[in-house]
Amino acid sequence: MSVSPETFLAMGREILAQQPFSVLLGAELAALSPGQVDLQLALKPEHLQQNGFAHGGIVSYLADNALTYAGGTAMQVPVVTSEFKINYVRPAVGERLIARASAAAVSKTQAVCRCEVFAVKDGVEKLCALAQGTIVRLAQDN
Repeated sequence: MSVSPETFLAMGREILAQQPFSVLLGAELAALSPGQVDLQLALKPEHLQQNGFAHGGIVSYLADNALTYAGGTAMQVPVVTSEFKINYVRPAVGERLIARASAAAVSKTQAVCRCEVFAVKDGVEKLCALAQGTIVRLAQDN
């Protein structure tokens, strides 16, 4: 079944709206295509740690969810994150975070995905984290 890019993005946004934690944080799905995603978050004071930059848990959440979207849309089945690794390369300082993820290797049972997380300040994007994860088909017995 083929759907338009607009319909595909709308379906992705419906899924995001069903995730209470994503709604609580205010995550936004800016772009979605099979195997690729752009997930964003406008930073609020409650997202920051004591030094004024985004808490690592916020950056990690964004990477994890972006990896899962990339893997799930590439595999076109319900999925969960099996594992992921993140490297924080600089403090996430700015008004917005952008996580861009893509599926690098896809099979019937898993997708290995990569993600870059950028902090946007005054319109300038700076890389703040790199992540890689394995996304797996959701078991039918759940």
